[in-house]
Amino acid sequence: MDLSVKLEIYEGPLDLLLHLIKKNEVDVYDIPVALITTQYLQYLEAMKSLNIDFAGEFLLMAATLTQIKSRMLLPISNDEDDSEEEDPRMAIVRPLLEHIKLRDAAEALERRELLNRDVFLRENFVDEFEDTDDEELVPVSLFELIDSFRKVLLRIESGTGLEITIEYKSVEQRIGEVIELLKMSGEELFEDLFIDDRSRFELVLTFLSLLELARIGLIRIFQHPSDLAITIFYTGDSGLAAVPDPDDTLDETEEDPF
Repeated sequence: MDLSVKLEIYEGPLDLLLHLIKKNEVDVYDIPVALITTQYLQYLEAMKSLNIDFAGEFLLMAATLTQIKSRMLLPISNDEDDSEEEDPRMAIVRPLLEHIKLRDAAEALERRELLNRDVFLRENFVDEFEDTDDEELVPVSLFELIDSFRKVLLRIESGTGLEITIEYKSVEQRIGEVIELLKMSGEELFEDLFIDDRSRFELVLTFLSLLELARIGLIRIFQHPSDLAITIFYTGDSGLAAVPDPDDTLDETEEDPF
């Protein structure tokens, strides 16, 4: 698959760190740097293997985590001058706390109505579908989607195995198929969209198609808090005009991501 899919990632390295902190159920003031660094690098490798472009800030954070990890491994000095030396982890704790404040403020603003205009689509969209399950739907981050996709990939590959398919589809073709499916049903469980995929190539293709559809606003992705099931909702034909030209979203590359 000699393609590189250009996707705008709205979540940054701090969002990934918060995701890992939440996933591991650890205190932001007492981050296990070795564990978090290992998992952080694993996510970068997963994104790279999926040919998802990510900003240089992710690599900068990886270098910062590695440096902090190295400093944490150094023996503690008993000198008085070093007794008040700051915890190396504060280099990431401070920006994390600031990021949490800004994120909470943004979410609070997002819940407000501004002059009765349809400004915050996410809240209006959630309200529209809340009655379907009698529970509040939670937006899903990119990293939660990667987690769910890895589970699908592992379950299918370790279960019945994947057949080799000779006919390869393009991202554009798979996007069209997903749109037609969602047009008929209106919504689909995340895992159900991978049922017909017979190879790792097709699994990745479906996942990249979902990311692209979410980016251009043709679908919304939410999670049910009770069972953590992820549901894909089709937002309607109004977003079809936003579908980018294939030449703008796909660039040829010499490397095979698989």
